[in-house]
Amino acid sequence: MTALDTTPRRSNINAFALVGIMMIAACLRAPFTSMAPLLEQLKLVFELNALQAGLLITLPLICFAIVSPIAASIGRSLGLERTLLMALVLIAVGICVRSTGHVVMLYVGTAVVGSGIAVGNVLLPSFLKRDFPSKVGPLTATYVLAMGVTAAAASALAVPLSHLSGNDWRYVAAITVILPILASLAWFPQSGRRAEQVTTATRRKNGASVWRSPVAWQVTGFLGLDCLLYYVGVSWLPEILRDAGFSAEQAGTMHGVLLLATAIPGLVLIPLITRLKDQRGLACGLALSITSGLLGLLIAPGLAVIWILLFGFGAGGGLILALAFLSLRTRNASDAATLSGMAQCIGYLLAAAGPPLIGGLHEALGSWGLPLVLCIVASGFMALVGIAAGKNRQL
Repeated sequence: MTALDTTPRRSNINAFALVGIMMIAACLRAPFTSMAPLLEQLKLVFELNALQAGLLITLPLICFAIVSPIAASIGRSLGLERTLLMALVLIAVGICVRSTGHVVMLYVGTAVVGSGIAVGNVLLPSFLKRDFPSKVGPLTATYVLAMGVTAAAASALAVPLSHLSGNDWRYVAAITVILPILASLAWFPQSGRRAEQVTTATRRKNGASVWRSPVAWQVTGFLGLDCLLYYVGVSWLPEILRDAGFSAEQAGTMHGVLLLATAIPGLVLIPLITRLKDQRGLACGLALSITSGLLGLLIAPGLAVIWILLFGFGAGGGLILALAFLSLRTRNASDAATLSGMAQCIGYLLAAAGPPLIGGLHEALGSWGLPLVLCIVASGFMALVGIAAGKNRQL
């Protein structure tokens, strides 16, 4: 059996794998999104400007773009199970490094965390395609739900935990190491499964077909625009709200609401994705939900909780759908891994540009007006790309 074989596994092994998948998913957002409510504190401690502070959220995205293209190859060589365990170890090591208190280690550790998360991002869709080919949509929604709930809890608790620790950001940065440690323990039994290598010729053929496919570029564009908007929100929502008159505690709580809102679509999409003939209407609707939330924040920030829920629902649902596309638009696990690497490389490279550019534009203008307008335009373009990506076809 190859590392990316599509042969279904026995039900008892699948049950253990499902638990492991949810534990891994819990590690794929919280270790770095929980830093967003602390950006203002980090700016004061290390005398960072907006671009330098935004890099703490953007740097993992850059790592996603760099590591994603090679993650599938590593998975084929070592096996999906062992590579995912390696990813968890990287996340844990990165969390420890960034929590030492030195500004250089803060960035180095953040990069290591991002590299580990990148591997998990790429290989989980391939794992679902291989082991659960008939349940890709519901399971993708479920693991994104786990990602969102964990990230929301970590973000909402960041500021209170910081206060309890005497405003020591290192405590909040370090405590998330619990997640990859627990996930490693849950996943370790899976890592003992052996897998054969896929031939180089097969890898080259799959890679070439994906990069030349219009469908692959449509999926990539949808994922990239969704992530661009999502990470701008994750990075700057606390400061947008503080500039609108909210306290730091309120802004931190609202940030948690945003991350929780990104998890809510999972409850709706779990039974829905596989029942639809195609996903064009769904993709367009989710993008327009983002548009509505951004417009609301621009026009009536006092009603922020409504706009955050709309934005979060659209962004979270868009991520679920984009990740589901990685399997729904491919015929086998090998193609799914290759498309996943391509989409997350280009998509997260696009997303990485968002937070520093939006933060820098705000710092230059002293207002969130134009930055929000640009995000609204991007969400409209996402709706158009989503209509194309949502057609029921495969590579």
